[in-house]
Amino acid sequence: IVRLAMSYQQELTVLNHVTTTEAFEEFLRCCGSRRWAEAMVSQRPFSSLDSLVETANTLWWTSNVSDWFEAFAAHPKIGDAKSLKEKFSKANSWEGGEQSGANTASEETLLALQQLNDEYHAKNGFIFLICATGKSADEMLAALRLRLANDRETEV
Repeated sequence: IVRLAMSYQQELTVLNHVTTTEAFEEFLRCCGSRRWAEAMVSQRPFSSLDSLVETANTLWWTSNVSDWFEAFAAHPKIGDAKSLKEKFSKANSWEGGEQSGANTASEETLLALQQLNDEYHAKNGFIFLICATGKSADEMLAALRLRLANDRETEV
């Protein structure tokens, strides 16, 4: 845990000292809303990881719906291997590992994810989002099936 905390502190120190453009690009990797990323850059330096997370949450929840939709659009579809490879081409990137549960999915599950993702998008106007870390493709598919019943307002 101490090593992990040191790693976070080292990363935070780097984030606090990179150029504005570099910081903007890093924040944009985390959240595809340009306005949110710009606001995060303007809040540097962060004194702690907790401060960064609190700021990120505050800025997110005070963003407008168009900012949220911009962020949603920056995400690859769950189970879409091609878009994942395009977006997260860096070796060992943290983002690429987020949907690693889809890497071992059966063809049937991937096809169902693709079909239901398309249905979800047609219904809501944006892609299905879920915290995929640690979830199997079958778990994500089950969540997608459940959430298809929600109205657009609930999903936003």
